[in-house]
Amino acid sequence: MLIAIEGLDQSGKATQAQRLRDQLRDGGIRARLVSFPDYGTAIGEEIARALQGEREHSPEVMQLLYVANRYERRDDLERWLSGGLVVVCDRYTASSVAYGEAQGLDPDWLAQAQRFLPAAELTILLDVAPRLSVERKTVGRDRYERDLALLDRVRESYLRQAEQPGWIRVDGERGKAEVSQEIAVLVGEKLALS
Repeated sequence: MLIAIEGLDQSGKATQAQRLRDQLRDGGIRARLVSFPDYGTAIGEEIARALQGEREHSPEVMQLLYVANRYERRDDLERWLSGGLVVVCDRYTASSVAYGEAQGLDPDWLAQAQRFLPAAELTILLDVAPRLSVERKTVGRDRYERDLALLDRVRESYLRQAEQPGWIRVDGERGKAEVSQEIAVLVGEKLALS
């Protein structure tokens, strides 16, 4: 099973993805954590440069870089899934739809570009208000993290996407332990049905 943790920057994705992986392992379930963008690849390095302002790319090029970065890991994802692992992704395909749509790109085009990637069976949206995203990280913010109006539009896209089957919205403004507990219950229920 592939589980994606999505949300705005500073919504707690990395923390909750790590906690979920650890909880699964503690319960005897083989699990792997993957974070996107994966800055350890050639495309990931280009994304990092662009986010820090060293490169200038159009929104289309940036989203295609994000998509290509996921395709760089497709074989690994497929191997882990076919080997029976639960793969937890800190960001996945929905983030390209959300950030791209927020920049005026066609969400269907962004989804279609990713159709050959393994699909998430469960997507957990850690929903936080954009102002909280800004409050949680006051320095060292990348170009997306500094744009509050953009973050508002990203959240709108995430909330729209979360109406689809396979999505669960979790209030990410609560404490880490409370959010972790809710996610553990939701994932446990999903695994029991699989």
